[in-house]
Amino acid sequence: MRISARNQLKGTVIAIQEGAVNAIVQIKLSGGDIVSATISLAAVKELGLAVGKKASAIIKATSVMVGVED
Repeated sequence: MRISARNQLKGTVIAIQEGAVNAIVQIKLSGGDIVSATISLAAVKELGLAVGKKASAIIKATSVMVGVED
């Protein structure tokens, strides 16, 4: 897979929680952190996502927010 995004986190799908239209996909990274993404059910099926399958979380930097405690 070749894409222009530089923020690619590789891991393994550990959970897929399906809703009526979307699904929450959890990917466990090699360091143990878990990344969650909400994607369409159609995308889950098109990508053939399943628990145990290798996958990448690709993060568009302009959509990342940062917060701090007051």
